[in-house]
Amino acid sequence: MRSTSTAERRPGDALALAVATAGGIGFCRPGPGTWASAATAAVAWGVCHVLPGCSHPLGWSVAALIAIVAGLVACPAACRRLGRGDPSEVVIDEVAGVLAGLAVMPAHLFEHAPASACLLVFLLFRVFDIAKPHPVSSLEALPGAIGIMADDVAAGLLAGFIAAALLH
Repeated sequence: MRSTSTAERRPGDALALAVATAGGIGFCRPGPGTWASAATAAVAWGVCHVLPGCSHPLGWSVAALIAIVAGLVACPAACRRLGRGDPSEVVIDEVAGVLAGLAVMPAHLFEHAPASACLLVFLLFRVFDIAKPHPVSSLEALPGAIGIMADDVAAGLLAGFIAAALLH
């Protein structure tokens, strides 16, 4: 009988790693979090551009919730597979953070200035994700996947509220 180690691969770990790294964007260098945030903002702008009625905050809220749940489920397996507690390759938290920021933006901003809305949320999110002002910094200390996800969601919400105020 073989022993089970935490580094051993389990069924579903490959899928969890794909989710946690946002389809492999987390392996981009330098700055995987910036790449994932930029890709999320770019896709959001594309959605606003191609499907004008689909940029309602409820849609971004659902997308953010899906990313949060996916991150909470995928992060433990991805961290186990990568052998670190909060590996830089795990970027689903950045995806969730940008989507959370977009979720608090008024719909009319997406209709009239989608590029500005997406760009400003992206830029402010990166500032808050890197600088980690309070209370964002305190959320990072939460255990496991909750800590990985919570600080980025908070940074995204902060970015979204400030971007909405600046663009309003």
